Amino acid sequence: MAVKLKTPLTEEDVLKLKAGDLVYLSGVIYTARDLAHRKLLEKAPFDLRGAVIYHCGPIVRKKESGYEIVSAGPTTSARMSRYLEKILSMGVKGIIGKGGMEVGPFREHKAVYFAFTGGAGSLAARSIKRVLDVYWLEELGIPEAVWVLEVKDFPLIVGIDAFGNSLYSNPR
Repeated sequence: MAVKLKTPLTEEDVLKLKAGDLVYLSGVIYTARDLAHRKLLEKAPFDLRGAVIYHCGPIVRKKESGYEIVSAGPTTSARMSRYLEKILSMGVKGIIGKGGMEVGPFREHKAVYFAFTGGAGSLAARSIKRVLDVYWLEELGIPEAVWVLEVKDFPLIVGIDAFGNSLYSNPR
């Protein structure tokens, strides 16, 4: 089943999804890797309720008019497992990455894990319409900064749903 969703996600949005569903996501997403998760847990500079975090360290080109995302492939989500419970408890409703994560926190906080294919960063960049903002660029550098991205019809697969079903632990 293909579903079109717009951020911020609601619990109702998330509860309609099942592992294996194809989702076209539009709206605002935030990149975050290890260091950015630490910063977000200290003090998030934006509201995380309903947010979608993309485990990604994009390749970025600076232009006169701002920034352009050249490639935005997912990074391995297992690296961020130690932050998962706390990040979801702050109201995040979706995580995008590759490789999956623990199922329990997604079930407990009514959130979903979206999978995007590794090695397809230029395909992901096609869905990114513009960079809205960036946090901690000077301090963390390009791949670790939080990039605020507007996306349109970003193609994702629900890898873990809010009911505890996982494509990673229950291969079909």
